Amino acid sequence: MTTAKEIMHPGAACVTGEQTLGDAARMMRERGVGALPICDENQKLLGIVTDRDIVLRCVADGRDPGTVKCLELALGRPMVIEEDEDAELVLSVMEDHRVRRLPVINHPDHKLVGMISEADIARHLPQERVAEFVTAVTAVTAH
Repeated sequence: MTTAKEIMHPGAACVTGEQTLGDAARMMRERGVGALPICDENQKLLGIVTDRDIVLRCVADGRDPGTVKCLELALGRPMVIEEDEDAELVLSVMEDHRVRRLPVINHPDHKLVGMISEADIARHLPQERVAEFVTAVTAVTAH
C-alpha cells in the first residue's frame, strides 16, 4: 500500500493569512509552484491560495495584490488527507472534488506536513492510473 506520505512533497512552505497576495505570488515564483497553503503560527491549515485565485479573484476585479491579504481568498475549508491514508483514497478525494493539489496533515495534531500535486501523482503511481486521474480532474462538466 502506497500512502499519502510516500507520494507527497514534504515541508510545504506556507503563507500567513496576513501576508499579501503579492507576497504569495513572489513565493510561488521562487518555489516554482502554483499554490501555497495558508497556515497559522502552529502550521494549522487555514486555506490555500493559488495563482489562479490571485488572477481571477484579485487582479481581474481591479484589486491590488499588494494590499489584499491571503486570508481574504481562503474560502471554506480546504480538502485535506492524513499522511497515513492510502494513495487510492488520495486520488478519489482529488477526483471527486476536482482538485489538483491536496494538503497532507498529520494525526493527531492536524498540522500540515506536505502537499500532493499532479506532478507527485505522476511520479509515484502507475501510468494507467495517472491517465484516469487527469481525465477525471480536468473533465469539463456541462452547465
